[in-house]
Order: sequence, then C-alpha cells, then structure tokens
Amino acid sequence: MKMIEAGAMARVSDFPSLVARLEEAHRQDMDAMDDLLLSQLPETGPASYFLLRAAWQSRLGVGAKLVTVFPENPSRGLPSVQGIYLLFDAADGRPRACLDGTELTYWKTAADSALGAKYLAPPRPSVLLMVGAGAMAPHLIRAHLSVRPSLASVLIWNRTAERAFRLAESIRAEGVPAESVTGLAEAAGHADIISCATMATSPLIHGEWLRPGTHLDLVGAYTPAMREADDEAVRRSRIFVDSRLTAIHPIGELAIPILRLASAPVAARMNLLADHFDLCRGRHPGRQSADEITLFKNGGGGHLDLMTAAFVLDRAGGGNAE
Repeated sequence: MKMIEAGAMARVSDFPSLVARLEEAHRQDMDAMDDLLLSQLPETGPASYFLLRAAWQSRLGVGAKLVTVFPENPSRGLPSVQGIYLLFDAADGRPRACLDGTELTYWKTAADSALGAKYLAPPRPSVLLMVGAGAMAPHLIRAHLSVRPSLASVLIWNRTAERAFRLAESIRAEGVPAESVTGLAEAAGHADIISCATMATSPLIHGEWLRPGTHLDLVGAYTPAMREADDEAVRRSRIFVDSRLTAIHPIGELAIPILRLASAPVAARMNLLADHFDLCRGRHPGRQSADEITLFKNGGGGHLDLMTAAFVLDRAGGGNAE
C-alpha cells in the first residue's frame, strides 16, 4: 500500500490536470456512494463533526475519506479540517493507498468548484472575490485562476481582517494581484466570480448585491444549519450543483430556501438545472447568457474524493488509475 503525504500530493498535482480528470470521470456512472455525519455540541463554542464519505466506481476503485472538523482548531495552531483517505482496488479489494485526507480535501474541493466555474462563470471574468481566508481559500483562488486565466484581480474578505490581509500578501507573492477588502457589499458588487468558503451559519452574501452575469460559488455550508447566501441570492440565480445526491440534503444552503419559498411564485425557478454529471455529459450547456446569475453549490461527496485520490495515485506512480 502506497502512503501519500500532503507534500507529495502537492508536488504531483496541478489544477488544470485535476479539473480535466474530474470532467472525464463524471462521464462515467458511480456504482455506489454514501455519507455518515456525526456531531458533538460542546457546552460552549461551535459543534465539531466526524464525516465519512465513501464511493465505489468499478473503473477507479473503492474508497472512503474519514474527516474531522473542529472549528476552533486554528486557535490551537491546527487545521480545522483533518483526515485520511483509504483507496482500495475495485477488482480484489486490496488496499492500494492511504492519502492525507486534509490535502486531498483541499485539492478535491477547489477543483470541484473550478469545474463548476468552467461551465458557469462568465467566459472572461476580471475580478474574483474570495469570501473567507481559511486554509481552503488559496486553493480555491488558484483553481479558479486555472479555468479563468482572464482574472486580473483577487479581492479577499474575511471576518477577521488581518487574516484577509495575510492571505492577500501570500497570493501577491505568487504573482497574482490581490488585496484585502473590508466592505463586503461593495466588493460583491464589483466581482464577476464570488467564491465563499466560510463557517457561516447565517447568510453573508445578499442577492441584492449581485450584478447581472455574476457567478456565485458556495463551498462552506455542509450542515442543515449553515448558509452563505440569502434567499434573494438563490431566487435570482440559475442553480447548479456538483451532485444532486449530496448538495441538497442535509445541507441548508439550498434546502432552507427551497422549503421557505416552496409556495411562493418563484418556486418554478427553484428547480436545480443540472449537476456535474449533466454538464460534463452535455445534457445541459451551463451558462447560456452574459447577464444570468449562476449559483454553484459545492456539496462535495465521496465520488469526488475517489476521483481525486485515483488521480493522485496515478500521478504518484501507483498504478492504472484513470
């Protein structure tokens, strides 16, 4: 069994290749996938979570990611998300690889959003707004730049301004014009792509801020109580997800407004138009006009972890992953 640590994964991976591999893999059906989410609510502070995401695909293998989410870890000098990924051979069940689950999550999640942006973002956007400055944010910035190289400016907003400032410095060091901002509404009104990766439980992005043509990439919400965009943002948008099986329940981002607006006149617009399986197989064209507002909910899923793990193992010289 091959052991692939975070540094090795980063050395063999790049976003253009990974996005292309995810696009190719979505043209094949998944044999099975399922999730398990456990939570613990302390007397004070936010809840912590244990998540198991498993998937089986005869061309790629069988795999499961075991992840813990401890929101207060950054104050202890630790990542909020930590885990491992185990990949097994689909033909005989032998363990093929154990991968760093935290690094895998960064690459998988960012490439997932970038694949959405490839189909849904404006063809030549110039301004990316990154909402959130945690460990996921630099990967999302790099991934979006890989599919939309016309992006000439990156704005970064975070509840703690100092973290946004530090992230902007590190992104500028990579040769990308970036600056931290304090006015979220103003920044959202200037952005062509807005990517959100936060732990928000109430909406940060308001639909009234979005100008025609904006692409909204929502990454952070992963529980029934979490949201990053309000009802108006959902109402104004054409809605897409990475997987119909993982992006609605038990995630509050879309489930809450769908239930709240179910009897309203906008109910007809609440239908999900497509997921990655539809987009990558040509069953839906994605963005169809320059003025439409598109919303992509990144719900993740064991299938994406499996696709990414197989890609990394292949790049690391571990076998015949496709």
